[in-house]
Amino acid sequence: MDSAVIHPNWLRPPRDMTDGYSLEMTAKDRPALVEAAARIAPETPVAITFLPNETMAARIEAAATVRSLGFEPMPHLSARRITSHDELEQMVARCVAEAGVRRMFLVAGDPPVPAGPFPDTMALIRTGIFERHGIVAIGIAGHPQDHPTMDAAARWSFLQQKHDALASRGIATLIVTQFGFDAGPFLRWLEDLRARGLDCPVRIGVPGPAGIGTLVRYAARCGVGASAAVMARYGASLTQLMGSAGPDKLVAALEQGLTPAHGAVRLHFYPFGGLARTVEWINRYVAAHADRIKP
Repeated sequence: MDSAVIHPNWLRPPRDMTDGYSLEMTAKDRPALVEAAARIAPETPVAITFLPNETMAARIEAAATVRSLGFEPMPHLSARRITSHDELEQMVARCVAEAGVRRMFLVAGDPPVPAGPFPDTMALIRTGIFERHGIVAIGIAGHPQDHPTMDAAARWSFLQQKHDALASRGIATLIVTQFGFDAGPFLRWLEDLRARGLDCPVRIGVPGPAGIGTLVRYAARCGVGASAAVMARYGASLTQLMGSAGPDKLVAALEQGLTPAHGAVRLHFYPFGGLARTVEWINRYVAAHADRIKP
């Protein structure tokens, strides 16, 4: 599958580690996105999360705002929160019609009991709704560390199944990982991924600058390792939860550790500390490393 279907910038090597980054937002972040838009790279992919307290209309409006600002909207769909085939069809159809969406991201979702007929992402893929509405790429989750309910063997099995199901329907696969604080697990997981013959593009999840307590809370919720040793490598201390930290050391370690053998890799920022703050950090990082940027 042509990587350009995921995004045209996948056809060229990144100029630096943040080149070709993507961002995540909620529907409530629309004002923040508008305010930060001038400082965000054109055509940046922006994922719109599927929060239970936000309406379908709000999510679609957020996707339309992303498109109107010159960015690439990638709405999330949470399988277990969708109540019917009609709701799924309406969501996809409206995203395409009202926001020019061509790429979406699928997750199973947190509820232990589905609200409708979709227990997991495979159930969404099998409907055929995405290709029927012209969706050309689907993002799926990668878990280089832990998962609240699946062991490593199950994670690899489901990842392969979803990739194969999408490929059989002519849809490109993008893997977006959970966030993490240590480059090591990401690099080892990428090596395993490529050894299994999965050569699709990958976005590594990076936490935006935020309070240490906030980062640790999200880590606990998502099954991400946040031991004292890991946080020390990240540049934070669990004994100083009132402080804040940014991903400088993590991004630098990824830049140093990634090789062509790891395949096509870009960053995806989870802005736990706020969208504008994350964009400011990205721009500061680019400016500080300008002498290393490839032409």
